[in-house]
Amino acid sequence: MYIDPIADLIIRIKNANKARHPHCAIYASNMTTAILNVLKNEGYITNFETKKSQKTTVHKTIITLKYKDQVPAISGIKQISKPGLRVYQESKKLPRVLSGLGIAIVSTSQGVVTDKFARNNNLGGEIIAYVW
Repeated sequence: MYIDPIADLIIRIKNANKARHPHCAIYASNMTTAILNVLKNEGYITNFETKKSQKTTVHKTIITLKYKDQVPAISGIKQISKPGLRVYQESKKLPRVLSGLGIAIVSTSQGVVTDKFARNNNLGGEIIAYVW
Protein backbone atom coordinates (compact mmCIF):
# COMPACT_ATOMS: atom_id res chain seq x y z
CA MET A 1 0.00 0.00 0.00
CA TYR A 2 1.06 3.63 -0.24
CA ILE A 3 1.81 6.03 2.60
CA ASP A 4 0.80 9.46 1.29
CA PRO A 5 -2.38 9.57 -0.83
CA ILE A 6 -1.84 13.24 -1.77
CA ALA A 7 1.64 12.53 -3.14
CA ASP A 8 0.21 9.54 -5.02
CA LEU A 9 -2.50 11.75 -6.56
CA ILE A 10 -0.02 14.44 -7.64
CA ILE A 11 2.48 12.01 -9.15
CA ARG A 12 -0.21 10.10 -11.05
CA ILE A 13 -1.61 13.33 -12.53
CA LYS A 14 1.91 14.48 -13.51
CA ASN A 15 2.74 11.16 -15.17
CA ALA A 16 -0.59 10.93 -17.01
CA ASN A 17 -0.17 14.49 -18.31
CA LYS A 18 3.36 13.74 -19.56
CA ALA A 19 2.15 10.60 -21.37
CA ARG A 20 -0.97 12.45 -22.66
CA HIS A 21 -3.34 9.85 -21.18
CA PRO A 22 -7.01 10.87 -21.17
CA HIS A 23 -7.64 9.23 -17.77
CA CYS A 24 -5.74 8.20 -14.67
CA ALA A 25 -6.83 6.14 -11.66
CA ILE A 26 -6.04 6.64 -7.97
CA TYR A 27 -7.17 5.09 -4.71
CA ALA A 28 -10.08 7.07 -3.31
CA SER A 29 -10.00 8.93 0.01
CA ASN A 30 -11.90 11.89 1.43
CA MET A 31 -8.89 14.20 1.04
CA THR A 32 -8.18 13.26 -2.58
CA THR A 33 -11.87 13.70 -3.42
CA ALA A 34 -11.83 17.19 -1.86
CA ILE A 35 -8.67 18.11 -3.82
CA LEU A 36 -10.22 16.81 -7.05
CA ASN A 37 -13.34 18.91 -6.38
CA VAL A 38 -11.16 22.02 -6.21
CA LEU A 39 -9.31 21.06 -9.41
CA LYS A 40 -12.61 20.45 -11.21
CA ASN A 41 -14.16 23.73 -10.01
CA GLU A 42 -11.06 25.67 -11.13
CA GLY A 43 -11.07 23.99 -14.57
CA TYR A 44 -7.87 21.96 -14.30
CA ILE A 45 -9.59 18.57 -14.82
CA THR A 46 -12.73 17.65 -16.73
CA ASN A 47 -14.33 15.21 -14.31
CA PHE A 48 -13.73 12.43 -11.81
CA GLU A 49 -15.75 9.43 -10.74
CA THR A 50 -15.36 7.09 -7.76
CA LYS A 51 -16.04 3.41 -8.42
CA LYS A 52 -16.49 0.62 -5.91
CA SER A 53 -14.64 -2.62 -6.44
CA GLN A 54 -16.84 -5.69 -6.09
CA LYS A 55 -13.99 -7.99 -5.10
CA THR A 56 -12.28 -5.78 -2.50
CA THR A 57 -13.20 -2.89 -0.21
CA VAL A 58 -10.83 -0.53 -2.04
CA HIS A 59 -12.49 2.29 -3.97
CA LYS A 60 -10.84 3.79 -7.06
CA THR A 61 -11.30 7.24 -8.53
CA ILE A 62 -11.02 7.69 -12.29
CA ILE A 63 -9.85 11.20 -13.24
CA THR A 64 -10.59 12.60 -16.70
CA LEU A 65 -7.76 14.98 -17.55
CA LYS A 66 -8.30 18.17 -19.53
CA TYR A 67 -6.36 19.05 -22.69
CA LYS A 68 -6.62 21.84 -25.24
CA ASP A 69 -4.91 21.10 -28.58
CA GLN A 70 -2.90 18.29 -26.92
CA VAL A 71 -1.60 20.70 -24.22
CA PRO A 72 -2.53 19.71 -20.64
CA ALA A 73 -4.54 22.18 -18.57
CA ILE A 74 -2.22 21.42 -15.64
CA SER A 75 1.22 22.60 -16.70
CA GLY A 76 2.64 22.12 -13.22
CA ILE A 77 1.62 20.74 -9.85
CA LYS A 78 3.77 20.60 -6.72
CA GLN A 79 3.13 19.16 -3.29
CA ILE A 80 4.01 21.62 -0.52
CA SER A 81 2.92 20.08 2.79
CA LYS A 82 4.33 16.58 3.30
CA PRO A 83 3.96 14.04 6.11
CA GLY A 84 7.44 14.89 7.42
CA LEU A 85 7.01 18.65 7.18
CA ARG A 86 3.59 20.25 7.40
CA VAL A 87 3.29 23.83 6.12
CA TYR A 88 0.68 26.11 7.73
CA GLN A 89 -0.01 29.77 6.94
CA GLU A 90 -2.39 32.37 8.25
CA SER A 91 -4.78 34.04 5.83
CA LYS A 92 -2.75 37.21 5.31
CA LYS A 93 0.41 35.26 4.44
CA LEU A 94 -1.09 32.77 1.96
CA PRO A 95 1.11 32.54 -1.14
CA ARG A 96 0.16 33.68 -4.63
CA VAL A 97 1.17 31.09 -7.21
CA LEU A 98 2.75 32.68 -10.31
CA SER A 99 1.41 36.09 -9.28
CA GLY A 100 -2.16 34.83 -9.28
CA LEU A 101 -2.05 32.74 -12.48
CA GLY A 102 -2.05 29.48 -10.52
CA ILE A 103 -3.76 28.33 -7.34
CA ALA A 104 -2.66 27.06 -3.97
CA ILE A 105 -4.86 24.32 -2.53
CA VAL A 106 -5.39 24.97 1.19
CA SER A 107 -6.98 22.75 3.83
CA THR A 108 -8.95 25.02 6.17
CA SER A 109 -11.55 24.63 8.90
CA GLN A 110 -14.21 25.03 6.18
CA GLY A 111 -12.76 22.30 3.95
CA VAL A 112 -10.28 22.18 1.11
CA VAL A 113 -10.38 25.45 -0.85
CA THR A 114 -8.24 27.67 -3.06
CA ASP A 115 -5.94 30.37 -1.73
CA LYS A 116 -8.16 33.10 -3.16
CA PHE A 117 -11.26 31.80 -1.34
CA ALA A 118 -9.30 31.40 1.91
CA ARG A 119 -7.87 34.93 1.64
CA ASN A 120 -11.31 36.44 0.96
CA ASN A 121 -12.88 34.59 3.92
CA ASN A 122 -9.95 35.24 6.29
CA LEU A 123 -9.08 31.53 6.61
CA GLY A 124 -5.66 30.11 7.24
CA GLY A 125 -4.62 26.50 7.08
CA GLU A 126 -2.34 23.85 5.67
CA ILE A 127 -1.00 24.49 2.18
CA ILE A 128 -1.38 21.20 0.34
CA ALA A 129 -0.19 21.94 -3.21
CA TYR A 130 0.43 24.53 -5.90
CA VAL A 131 -1.20 24.12 -9.31
CA TRP A 132 -0.51 26.17 -12.42
